[in-house]
Amino acid sequence: MHTIDFYFDCSSPWTYLAFEAFQPLAARTDVTVTWKPILVGGIFNSVNPSVYESRQKPVPAKARYAAKDLRDWARHVGIEIGSPPVFPVNSVKVMRGAFFAIEQGRLVPYARRAFQRYWGELADISRDEEVRGIAAAAGLDPDVLLARIAMPEYKAQLRATTDELIARGGFGSPTLFVNGDDMYFGNDRLPLVAAALTR
Repeated sequence: MHTIDFYFDCSSPWTYLAFEAFQPLAARTDVTVTWKPILVGGIFNSVNPSVYESRQKPVPAKARYAAKDLRDWARHVGIEIGSPPVFPVNSVKVMRGAFFAIEQGRLVPYARRAFQRYWGELADISRDEEVRGIAAAAGLDPDVLLARIAMPEYKAQLRATTDELIARGGFGSPTLFVNGDDMYFGNDRLPLVAAALTR
């Protein structure tokens, strides 16, 4: 039995690509997936501030290609990724809510709806009404979810998984670990993840 730890933040378009492309692997009967919600901004602040620097002083040719690359990947995976007017978005409530979704066995539909709402429909998922709609679409009680994510233990869980990824050498989202300490970063590494599962 193989194991995969999947660290993710719904505020990342590359993570949306990885999340959807990963589902066939996650469906394998010999793979146990542990979903690990994180706050990627906390990781950038701690160990990867170059992300902010590149946003402030982008290389024009590289930025143009990155936009094309994202469109190409979205077409390849079969999802819509637009340009949300609120970027970067504060995803802390949505990501705390992911822990409640995990407890209820509804993580995949919950995260999928959060990704769709932000990247496909360009909504501001930091707003309470958006979090409520995402919860309802995933079959979760919005009132219960909003009450839970205000609790200290849910806040602590998000901090803990974010710190955990940093301690394991991670620096962004998505990051996957295969069978313990075999780390892969980025949506384009999924073929390598698949190869690792066959070894």
